[in-house]
Amino acid sequence: MTQEISQKHSIRPEVLSIEKYVAGKPISEVKRELGLDEVIKLASNENPLGCSPKAKEALKRVIDESSLYPDSSSYELKKAIANKLNVKEGQIFCGAGSDSLIKVICQTILNPEDESIMGEVTFSRYEDNTKLMGGTVVKVPLKNNFLDIEAMVEKITPKTKVIWFCNPNNPTGGMFTGTELNEVLHKISKDVYIIMDEAYYEYVTDEDYPDSLKLLPEYPNMIILRTFSKAYGLASLRCGYGICHEELVQYLNRVINPFDVNLFAQYAAIAALEDEEYLKLVHETNKEQKEYLLKAFDEMKLNYVPSNTNFIMVDVKGQDKFLFDYLLKKGIIIRPGFLLGMPGWLRVSIGTEYQNKKFIEELKQGIKKI
Repeated sequence: MTQEISQKHSIRPEVLSIEKYVAGKPISEVKRELGLDEVIKLASNENPLGCSPKAKEALKRVIDESSLYPDSSSYELKKAIANKLNVKEGQIFCGAGSDSLIKVICQTILNPEDESIMGEVTFSRYEDNTKLMGGTVVKVPLKNNFLDIEAMVEKITPKTKVIWFCNPNNPTGGMFTGTELNEVLHKISKDVYIIMDEAYYEYVTDEDYPDSLKLLPEYPNMIILRTFSKAYGLASLRCGYGICHEELVQYLNRVINPFDVNLFAQYAAIAALEDEEYLKLVHETNKEQKEYLLKAFDEMKLNYVPSNTNFIMVDVKGQDKFLFDYLLKKGIIIRPGFLLGMPGWLRVSIGTEYQNKKFIEELKQGIKKI
């Protein structure tokens, strides 16, 4: 009989303090459990249009190289990103999605008891990785469902090492403006790292969105994170990148796993960057379908957080658990708010026209049964 592991003596207390990340249910699991032929997944903010045709062609071209290790430096990918953003190649670091890079940042800069400031409702991986390093999590309540970045900055103490600005914020979808950011930046010590998590950057429609790249020369303590998982439709390949001061990149690269970005991710990401027309289509389609969903929520008299992303947080008046289960049985996967720190709300990813209409149709039926 296998003996139980004595957690008290063999597992780090920091690990015991972390909850397992709960991802959106995969389509295959829901089909299998409920015996459904069709399942619509609107839970993980994936691109319903998929990736660029050019990215697909790139994947086909490198299939015969599957036995080879990828370029550990991601040289060509960094070069493509640098050219796209008009920054130096030495300012770019790459990893297996934003998740990986958030962990790398915490492993690189956080010591036990260092403070890490974040919104009370924001991307959970900031908290998890802070705890993993023995850091102290400092959460700041939202203001009208938006990050209160002024209050976050006021929480800075001599122990503060990093502050997380998720913009637009996940899971709420709201953003802060360039003016709002500029009003607080000068209050942040150069000893505090400012993380601008811009995973949904490509979906933003608000012209007042901060131009963080222009701020980098003035703020060497700023790190910008972006990803190919969302608008570029390459979530399964796990590829994200960051932009910051060249010296800081050298330290981060010491911590990043040498083959973190796989061969297929590198080639597909380069091709996706080149296909500007496809990215434009993704942006416009998302904008159009977001307007459809918001209009439907207005007609249903449901409040929501104004979104600059490919998802919407909608207030279902305390019935998120019931509606999650109801919709799941109908073959529609969404995220209930109680898993995201906003009980009573639902987060729904913006899908195709067919998917969104099906969701609204079933949501209306579910609300009638409350």
